[in-house]
Amino acid sequence: MTHLRPRGRRLLAVPLGLTLAAALGVLPGAASAASAPEPGSSAGAAAGENLSYVVNTKTDGKTIARVTDAIADADGSVVATHKKIGVFVAHSTNPDFAAELRGVRGVQSAGASRTAPLTPGGTLETSAPEVYKGAAKARSQDPDVEPLENEQWDLPAIGADKAHKISTGSRDVTVGVIDTGVDDTHPDLKNNFSAEQSANCVGGVADTTEGAWRPYDPAGDYHGTHVAGEIAAERNGVGVAGVAPGVQVASLKVSEPDTALFYAEAVVCAFVFAGDNGIEITNNSYYVDPWLYNCLDDPDQRAIVEAVNRASMYAMGKGTLHLAAAGNSNHDLASDEILDDSSPNDTTPGDRTIDPAECWDIPTQLPGIVTVAATGVNDDKSYYSSYGQKVVDVAAPGGDGYQIPDTPSKNGRILSTLPENKYGWLQGTSMATPHAAGVAALIKSKHPRLSPAALHMMMKVQADNPGCPEFYDPDGNGVEDSTCTGSKRNNGFYGAGIVDAYDAVRR
Repeated sequence: MTHLRPRGRRLLAVPLGLTLAAALGVLPGAASAASAPEPGSSAGAAAGENLSYVVNTKTDGKTIARVTDAIADADGSVVATHKKIGVFVAHSTNPDFAAELRGVRGVQSAGASRTAPLTPGGTLETSAPEVYKGAAKARSQDPDVEPLENEQWDLPAIGADKAHKISTGSRDVTVGVIDTGVDDTHPDLKNNFSAEQSANCVGGVADTTEGAWRPYDPAGDYHGTHVAGEIAAERNGVGVAGVAPGVQVASLKVSEPDTALFYAEAVVCAFVFAGDNGIEITNNSYYVDPWLYNCLDDPDQRAIVEAVNRASMYAMGKGTLHLAAAGNSNHDLASDEILDDSSPNDTTPGDRTIDPAECWDIPTQLPGIVTVAATGVNDDKSYYSSYGQKVVDVAAPGGDGYQIPDTPSKNGRILSTLPENKYGWLQGTSMATPHAAGVAALIKSKHPRLSPAALHMMMKVQADNPGCPEFYDPDGNGVEDSTCTGSKRNNGFYGAGIVDAYDAVRR
């Protein structure tokens, strides 16, 4: 999910009027009071530091007006007002800003979306890309096979090569890539790119200026372009093929310049924009910074969860299905406790032990999200992929250096597009999610009237489950690295199973 630096993991509809507590069955008082600060917990801004906040309110006009005035009274400035879902984005240098807003009638939660002050101006792959050095632009002599397709072990692994003989997807279906930006000038993407459905949401306000959706730094912000190619690289006789090469992709850029962090205000903007602009599917190969897990008993982190959940639910109500990466920490998301030693990642992380039932990976663990784990060429869970029974919905190829394919390069990672007309290999649950999103796009192309909930169910129906391994030891050192629980039909490693593009287009 996002950070371009190795970090382990980065980078159903509910009535919109319901708060997070009602939607998820959380008792209103259970997470309303802050716990005593611990290492790695939220802390108020120091005097004079300009922070960004999310304020979640009732949606009636009187409340919106009252909260607008209250933000000004608390020395804040409104950056964005999402009236339909009752989410404000505000900036303030007042260290008591969030506490003051929580006392305003109609405010249901408020908190800082970051611990680092604003400056002028992650993702879930496991390392930087290995750039393909061959003649990637050479045209294929076989009209049915792309020049680099013999390196794409992931396509036959899910039957995508066979699926394309039946359907490559419909241009009426768009997958929104919520990420670091997409280089829409790439020869494998330019004909399948939807500029009118793209925007830069960094900071919390959608900028639809021509090219605003592209990466800030093509050399560093490669992640979104790689994801987009996995979904919809065109079958055009150049480079690679995507899982759904006939659908469109849009870019919803949410990563901060320089830090490449994904903050709540940008993700809220992206989800709302997707819903308002007819995007059928979103791909989310990141987690919302700065908290690897957002704990509901912390007022700042709870406000982040509620704001993103409201935006996610809004888009689902408009017909958008969201898919999200399970993470690269090899964490059991269904366990009783997890050690989080990487939060907050925008200032100084500290160690904290969290309960994943109370502290959530966002957006991965939100209701209605299709959570995707990663596999390698042998259909084994990728060594880094997080997992969890009744948390993971499906699995898909994300690459694994321990599982070696019979390809010319013997490279077990995923080959796809990179900015500036390049191609390269990456691995991570970031790469698994777009494979699943591509399959979802193929299903939506065939069944355009499917609701997000029905499409979510169809994703599970077409999947093939290899079942739990007897002993999971990917590095071969004789020590079991993870324990799979569940049945052949549904388990912690694969959810309902590995996506199957061929079955998806035949059903």
